Amino acid sequence: MLIFVYGMKKEIIIAGYWISAIFLTSLLLTSLEYSLWQAVLMSLSFLPAAMALSFFLPRAERQASSRRRVLDSVYIFLGVLVMTFLFIFLWQWFFRQMDFLPRLPLPSMLTNPVFVSAILAILAFGHYRLSRWLRVRFPSDRPISFTSDYRKVSLQRADILYVESHDSEVWIFTRDGRQYRNRAGITQWENLLGPTFLRIHRSYLVSLADSVLVGPDLVSIGGQSIPVSRKYRENVKAVLSGV
Repeated sequence: MLIFVYGMKKEIIIAGYWISAIFLTSLLLTSLEYSLWQAVLMSLSFLPAAMALSFFLPRAERQASSRRRVLDSVYIFLGVLVMTFLFIFLWQWFFRQMDFLPRLPLPSMLTNPVFVSAILAILAFGHYRLSRWLRVRFPSDRPISFTSDYRKVSLQRADILYVESHDSEVWIFTRDGRQYRNRAGITQWENLLGPTFLRIHRSYLVSLADSVLVGPDLVSIGGQSIPVSRKYRENVKAVLSGV
């Protein structure tokens, strides 16, 4: 019951964020020759693309090369930008077809990719930050379910020690010595497991409760020594040593 209540609170907060975001976007658009109700209608053009951006961008494959990450991010952003312009022009077309409705103007700013991209980025980043806060504020106690070697597996987060990436798959290591393979990327597991796990390497994600920093470049967990990469060194030191 408690999980259900927490889930409802999270959904209500997220819905409230998007309603507030649309309202604030509408206030911005009123400076572009729109009345308030016209601005609300046009701001809805940004909603699907901003939600898509906030969903797909964090899932860009981080364990790939830097060049691949940049390319994936660019492709995602260009895709949602095209989606936004499509919705803007669809609204224009719709109002032209409805003789009993006043036509919506199309200010030059709404055809400016930089202006539109800035709005999308702000909306998506706000949702990203809110989602991270909600994962900390309302942690889930539900088991993690996934497929390993063609069979369904369910694990509690507390049973997982660390996740290790191997090219196109990951290995999940549990505190009782079991190991499971899964095809999802390590970034997906990072998002799934939430703030009780810490990324210490492009290939390793460890449980905070079971990790001990034994050197500037080494973490001990479950009797195993796992390297810390230079990219994550400062954050790992701050989190695990309290510095």
